[in-house]
Amino acid sequence: MFEAEDIRKWRDRDVVDREGRKIGTLESIYVDTATDKPAFATVTVGMPTRRRLVFVPLGGATVSPHYLKVTYPRDLVREAPSIGTDDVLPAKQEEAVFTHYDLSYQPGAGGERRLARP
Repeated sequence: MFEAEDIRKWRDRDVVDREGRKIGTLESIYVDTATDKPAFATVTVGMPTRRRLVFVPLGGATVSPHYLKVTYPRDLVREAPSIGTDDVLPAKQEEAVFTHYDLSYQPGAGGERRLARP
């Protein structure tokens, strides 16, 4: 797995599902604030005039020289919670991202967010 600070090298690379089907292009990485490790990627999807960023977990993801392969099917990722291409994930939408993938969600002990862009 690549480190969050390496995102500049991977931005705009293809993101594919476990069968190798293209989902979209890598936009950014969100880290888990509890561990400071990459947790989710945002992937640009949609038609050129209707682009949006969807979230996909990075657990089990692998990289190659040309793409990032995630373990989730393309259709599930494309239906994930999304934000505009110039937006940041609102705190109130954070739990929905985890829930979409049946991942447990628990904010920090003081109610802190779990996801942040480095």
